[in-house]
Amino acid sequence: MDIAQLKQRDETCWEIRPHGAMRVSALIYADASLLRDMDQKVYEQISNVAALPGIVEAAYAMPDAHWGYGFPIGGVAAFDPDLGGVVSAGGVGFDISCGVRTLHTGLTAAELAPHKQALADALYKAVPAGVGSKGGIHLNHVNMHGMLMGGAQWALDQGFGEERDLDRIEERGRMAGAVPGDVSTKARERQKDEMGTLGSGNHYLEVQRVAEIFEPRVAATFGLKVDDVVISIHCGSRGLGHQIGTEFLKDMAMSAGQYQIALPDRELACAPLNSPLGKQYLGAMRAAINCALANRQIITHLTREAVEKVFPGLQLDLLYDVSHNTCKLEQHTIAGQMKSVFVHRKGATRAFGPGHPDLPGVFRDAGQPVLIGGSMGTSSYVLCGTKESEGLAFGSACHGAGRAMSRHQATKQWQGRNIVDNLAEQGIIIRSPSLRGVAEEAPGAYKDVGSVVDVADRAGLARKVARLEPLICVKG
Repeated sequence: MDIAQLKQRDETCWEIRPHGAMRVSALIYADASLLRDMDQKVYEQISNVAALPGIVEAAYAMPDAHWGYGFPIGGVAAFDPDLGGVVSAGGVGFDISCGVRTLHTGLTAAELAPHKQALADALYKAVPAGVGSKGGIHLNHVNMHGMLMGGAQWALDQGFGEERDLDRIEERGRMAGAVPGDVSTKARERQKDEMGTLGSGNHYLEVQRVAEIFEPRVAATFGLKVDDVVISIHCGSRGLGHQIGTEFLKDMAMSAGQYQIALPDRELACAPLNSPLGKQYLGAMRAAINCALANRQIITHLTREAVEKVFPGLQLDLLYDVSHNTCKLEQHTIAGQMKSVFVHRKGATRAFGPGHPDLPGVFRDAGQPVLIGGSMGTSSYVLCGTKESEGLAFGSACHGAGRAMSRHQATKQWQGRNIVDNLAEQGIIIRSPSLRGVAEEAPGAYKDVGSVVDVADRAGLARKVARLEPLICVKG
């Protein structure tokens, strides 16, 4: 990206001033190095987001931002329904409520070491991964409806997990306002055999070691200390979410003229929040959020069963579960007044600060855990939300490393077998049904997650708490 196009506000914030159809500024959080490496499409896309009806404050791009469909991945924007604000399926993304949850194991790295291969095999066998992966759960019409309404709570009712898990999940595991009737037959059909599966792409089930602590007090609140072993699950709403995104993007593009919306880019298709189409999308999207929450809850149960086979009697407690492809109605201060606005976070994580009423009591003084997944073979991070972030980007932070090249480019540069062997030499076990998928997700295909997290920390979007190193990675 050409830095000369932007005005530097400080060392981590760059402004695109309103021009053309832009209604507000666009702000990109990055240092000069990350900004130069961002593709020009991030500039174009975040500027287009700033032109949408009813947008408030500014359009934001996180430090891991890269080109996406409509919104850049790493894009954040809020819309006021009282000002004709819109909801955009492209502002949520295709993998609705894709997110990360992290589990404590109670093990140290030394205790795991003799059983590492056995645990890798048990996890790979227990949790289906890969393109089109199917699980052992088949949803009939009644269970599909229950899952779309109930999320992780429905999964618990089916015997997947423990009641205390709900206290450590956004929305306590169930997104209110879901309307299963707004989910198409085709979307339901795609999901009926996919519960409890990772899918493909950058999704993973990873065993990690706490390698470094940055904030001892917050780390203690989160239950983390050096050499602890944790397990992280990264996945979303699978085929159902993708189908919902596909269908509503088409409907929104076709109806733009009806709502007198001049789209700066067809991929930014949207509908007024108060319109029938906007409300239908929100009903379907919230159902997809519940699907993702139920999916991660089921995978948690399968993970616990796999660990039990290797470490009998071991209890896995949930640290937290966060989503990073959502649109949520939240209260934020806009121009000095508290307003209800719909915050789109696409490839961005909610990062509420200490004292926020939506946080579980145990995290009220520390701030929300923010789980940042690295690329395969690289570090992941645990951060915490800050009060400052709520005034910077609607309480939002980055969500991962962010791609530096396309999957097609990655397969031209790397071979999956070589990556698996190289990571094995570093003590990292990879299990995947697809060597091509491994090549697509090569560590070098992503930005440096450490640089991304450092910018988020310096900007005040979230504060670094702990760094995690991979030990075992089950990849789709």
